[in-house]
This record gives sequence, structure tokens and C-alpha cells, in this order.
Amino acid sequence: MTSERAMHDIGGLDLGPIDRSEHPRTLYELRVDAILMLLTSPGCGAFKVDALRRAIEEFSQDDYDHLPYYDRWLQALTNLLVEQQVLNRAEIDARVAMITEELAHEH
Repeated sequence: MTSERAMHDIGGLDLGPIDRSEHPRTLYELRVDAILMLLTSPGCGAFKVDALRRAIEEFSQDDYDHLPYYDRWLQALTNLLVEQQVLNRAEIDARVAMITEELAHEH
């Protein structure tokens, strides 16, 4: 039986040393993590945390390779919100546009 290695399955590959140094988490990283915790909390329960892994594993090879770690999380969360019919793509896009405009006027 031959199985093809999935793009996220890198166990056992020689990819060089792993940078294990700690770095301060950015506000963006903390917010994405908080969004995940809220959406998977018992009080909300939009989806289970395992769904995040599945959603990330469904990315194209290019997206998986080029999106930064927390951008993958945010894209997966967005996809899950649409999939679970919590929000639709138009609602998300409208809110992002509104926030982008507000930020542009602050600077």
C-alpha cells in the first residue's frame, strides 16, 4: 500500500534545525488565538478545535507553503465560519472593508 505524504506531514524529514527560541507574541497573534478560543468555547461552540486542523489541511500546497502560521489560522477560521453558516463571505468581506477604511482614516 502506497500512501502519498500530505503537505503538512513533515515528520521525519530532514529540514534542518528548529528555531526553539521564544519570541513575544504580537497583538495580531494574540487576537487570532483569542478568536479561536472564543469560537471553540463551550459557550459559543461554533466548531471544535479539531476543525481548525482539518481546514488548514485542506489548503492548497501554495497557500500552505506561503501563508504565515497565524494567517493560516485566520483563513481557516474564516472558512469554518462560512462552512458552519455562522457568517457568509459577503458579511466577512464587508466588515473587513469597514475596518480597513477606519484604519486608513486614523493614519
